[in-house]
Amino acid sequence: MDLHHAMAWGIFLAIILGMLAIDLFVLHRKPHAIHMGEALVGAMVPVTAALLFIGAIYYAYEHHLFDLGIPLASHREAAPLGGSEAALLFLTGYLVELSLSADNVFLFVILMSFFKVPRELQHRVLFWGVLGALVMRGVMILAGSALLSRFEWIIYIFGGFLIITGIKMIFSGEPKDPSDNLAVKLVRKVLPFHDGFEGKNFFTVVNGKRVATTLFLVLVCIEFTDLVFALDSIPAIFGITRDPFIVFSSNVFAILGLRSLYFLLAGIMDKFHLLKYGLAVVLGFVGVKMVLPGLADLYMHFSGHEAHWEIDQFVSLGVIVGALALSIVGSLIFPSKKHHLNPLAEDVPAAPASGGTISQGGGVPPQVTSASQMEMHG
Repeated sequence: MDLHHAMAWGIFLAIILGMLAIDLFVLHRKPHAIHMGEALVGAMVPVTAALLFIGAIYYAYEHHLFDLGIPLASHREAAPLGGSEAALLFLTGYLVELSLSADNVFLFVILMSFFKVPRELQHRVLFWGVLGALVMRGVMILAGSALLSRFEWIIYIFGGFLIITGIKMIFSGEPKDPSDNLAVKLVRKVLPFHDGFEGKNFFTVVNGKRVATTLFLVLVCIEFTDLVFALDSIPAIFGITRDPFIVFSSNVFAILGLRSLYFLLAGIMDKFHLLKYGLAVVLGFVGVKMVLPGLADLYMHFSGHEAHWEIDQFVSLGVIVGALALSIVGSLIFPSKKHHLNPLAEDVPAAPASGGTISQGGGVPPQVTSASQMEMHG
């Protein structure tokens, strides 16, 4: 990354961090339950910002501000990326990342229900989860870009991985018990742990000893969940574009909308039970898109005939939107008979003020006695 590209990243990150600071320290300084009206506004803000950013992308790439769209020194043979193409790539990547985030929301619902996170604390834990996700994805995107710039063939591994993941998603069963999560087991083994919530605190002091609370355990689970999902979403966005700035910015806007999606969809996730099939089609399609050029090269090598197998960006956008729309419409026409608990329900207990004992390796929190009681269904 040269100096001009770094300046573009710096300005973008400063704007995003400013938005997050206003969110945490102004709009949500005091923990409170998020109601539907606030959730709807919260969902409209990042979506509107993403749509407005498309205009900024177009202008910046059309005029190559901060050298955006101009290939790095190691790829000068590549053609510059213009404004129209950059805007289309951002929109396609954003839709892919946002749709994959919807599946992430379902696991958040299970976590919040399983650990019975009080409604007024859910925004706080999701906020810090989003912040951690931004850092992790930024590192993974930079690493992925560096690898692809040196080892072009890795794109085919990414593509094959997405195809396999899409197939596995179709045949996936019910989500696992969150208490079997590797992150949960590791935290409980490594940290002194306090079963219960201490207001908005991730750590508290019990009997003179600093211990982690259940809220911290939920945060770790959310970060671990996003890390697992990033293994799908990062290769998927590289199947749309290799431009690191578009890859990162589309990821950021999708993640910013993740919390609002949760508060909008937590109580009605059952209505979109076929969404995973649409996501599976998206992953499989992007995977095929990534491996097609390699297959074309093999075909030319063995047949001696010219072949250029590439999928147009407008076709890609149409397939992605179509797959997601069909899965949503199908879910509404053929509703699911299975149900899971709503973590935003009015009867979710409030956070206790203080108290508890230290546990070095306990099982599930005392509020939950067994996973079967949660009626968790995929």
